[in-house]
Amino acid sequence: MTKLKKKRTLNGRMNPPKAQDAELYVNRELALLSFFWRVLEEAQDDTNPLLERLKFLAIVGSILAEFFMTRVSALKQQIEAGIVERSVDGLTPMEQLELAREEAQRLMRDSRACLYELMPQLERAGIYICDYNELDDAQREYAREYFARVVFPVLTPLAYDPARPFPHISNMSLNLAVIIRDGRGRERFARVKVPNTLPRLVPVPPPPDAPAKSQCFVWLDQLITQHLDTLFPGMQVVDAHPFRVTRDAEYVIQELEADDLLETIERGVRQRRFGEVVRLTISPAMPDKIRAILVDNLKLEPEDIYVLEAPLGMSDLFGVYSMIERPDLKYPPFAAHYPRLLANTDDTFVAVRQRDILLHHPYDSFKPVIEFLQEAARDSHVLAIKMTLYRVGKNAPVVQALLDAVRNSKQVTVLVELKARFDEESNIEWAKQLEAEGVHVVYGLLGLKTHSKIALVVRDDGDEIRRYLHLATGNYNAVTAQQYTDIGLLTCDEEMGADASDLFNYLTGYSAKTEYRKFLVAPLNMRAHLEALVEREIECARRGAAAHIIMKMNSLVDQEMIRLFYKASQQGVKLDLIVRGMCCLRPGLPGVSDNIRVLSIVGRFLEHSRIYYFRNDGADEVYLGSADVRSRNLDRRVEILFPIEDQRLVQYIRDDILKVYLSDNVKAREMHADGSYTRRRAAAGQERISAQEWLIAYRGKNHSQ
Repeated sequence: MTKLKKKRTLNGRMNPPKAQDAELYVNRELALLSFFWRVLEEAQDDTNPLLERLKFLAIVGSILAEFFMTRVSALKQQIEAGIVERSVDGLTPMEQLELAREEAQRLMRDSRACLYELMPQLERAGIYICDYNELDDAQREYAREYFARVVFPVLTPLAYDPARPFPHISNMSLNLAVIIRDGRGRERFARVKVPNTLPRLVPVPPPPDAPAKSQCFVWLDQLITQHLDTLFPGMQVVDAHPFRVTRDAEYVIQELEADDLLETIERGVRQRRFGEVVRLTISPAMPDKIRAILVDNLKLEPEDIYVLEAPLGMSDLFGVYSMIERPDLKYPPFAAHYPRLLANTDDTFVAVRQRDILLHHPYDSFKPVIEFLQEAARDSHVLAIKMTLYRVGKNAPVVQALLDAVRNSKQVTVLVELKARFDEESNIEWAKQLEAEGVHVVYGLLGLKTHSKIALVVRDDGDEIRRYLHLATGNYNAVTAQQYTDIGLLTCDEEMGADASDLFNYLTGYSAKTEYRKFLVAPLNMRAHLEALVEREIECARRGAAAHIIMKMNSLVDQEMIRLFYKASQQGVKLDLIVRGMCCLRPGLPGVSDNIRVLSIVGRFLEHSRIYYFRNDGADEVYLGSADVRSRNLDRRVEILFPIEDQRLVQYIRDDILKVYLSDNVKAREMHADGSYTRRRAAAGQERISAQEWLIAYRGKNHSQ
């Protein structure tokens, strides 16, 4: 069980508290860290393949770094601005920061403890991650040659003395703090950056007694440390210790004052490298005099320093996972299902005219989405393509299809979201390339991030001009489509096509339209419609009709919607909430949320799909889309939720997706009123059900497509 340390507890009263009571909510920062604990549990779980456990450790390191860059930095900014307003759960920014730091410190320490526990198992499997002092003479000679040939030419030592200022330490960089002594006995400080252009773990020959096909690695920073004398000839290297810097990545874009948003974003990305330091990680062996130099020049508070055992930078373990080809130590591969309706034709448009096609990734292949756009690019009957791009990755077949389309004289309009956090640089490059080829590129609305996932193809079918749509819960990224669970819909529904045209007019031109035929659109009408759907379930419960809400999302944070869920629970509506990450609602509060159950599923794939199901007295309604139940999604982003109207697909989503998730007793954790989670276990004689594994095994078998 994962528990968060809290300074206060629920008082257990039976009368429903007032809606604004702090005890009704879990702190969002602690809720997010609780999710990180659930990811760490997967690294600790010995039923997962060994290298997958190592990858989960890398994920924890990566998401913790992002937590410091965004959430910790935001809290520090509030404190510096003198903000003392309490969060919805009653904590000041300072109290939240203290609790977050404490919890993050425990996470970092436990992550390293987990790595140390994995080391013997890795060695038994023939994978050695060694400290330099564990290498034998032959391995050291190989490492020395590698250093001289590959590493040394890349290194640039930077001195710090009265004539030279303290060097800039870039965000997320791993460095060596070096003390050198000259011939006159004077000691100086120098910084050596560990190059991120080289593998952090350097392959060396395995030890002689290692099993066949073994692989051995040594840490790059240790290799550099052992050869620092080559960087400072004629000097004595007195001491050297690694340190890692994490900087504030929460820059503010003054859109209203910017003549060119693209230029503003580029400037912001550059400035990210120079943000305030929010975390310094160092080893226990670092002496006080070196620590003092870093604290003084990086302008740190004592609370910003985290003393950790090696390695610093757990996310670098991704490199080991990717370098090692050991299928026996990874999840077994599977062939994604390809819908029969599309497999039996070479014309996607003909198939979509027959009926709506649902794609559940990664269980269903992402190829139909790429092929839909590729066909549109080639088809002489296609007149125009309009699309939103949020995160597409670096080698993006979707973007290539758009470039082919404009070369084939199609009218192509693309909204590129430049504010997709940590993907801005990639999106900037795609925007420039698309514009250079003649694509109409727009960057969205002032003050709003465009998070919706939609592609619109306008085609002359002879009898009429028809609009074909791909609508989705996830991004147009062919790589993450194999790693995230998402759902997409191919349709030529006339009213949804009209909604799509209206949406693009809203995004690219001037439109005061606030109501759509079938789409729920944020920030225009989504909140009001979601509230109305919940209120309808409340009315069903009041008159004794079937009332049940199932929602699957990444995060549940919005205070107003949480209050409405509490109201629904008190009126007898059953609510099943599948929330991967942050959940600020407290289930199981007597008289408040007795009818609410919250599950979180963490497994092989990142749960990313958003599904909103309403029982509606037997007239089931399902919406899918890009939005979580967060204020930012409902009020400050352009999002869409779209209905699933084919009852065959509604039944599939209800019975073969949602019910399977709710039955998970392997990867599901159930949330308690105090914010803790307990991992579900199958009872004696009960079938073990992992929703993700079930969907791999049964993809296509219960799906008529």
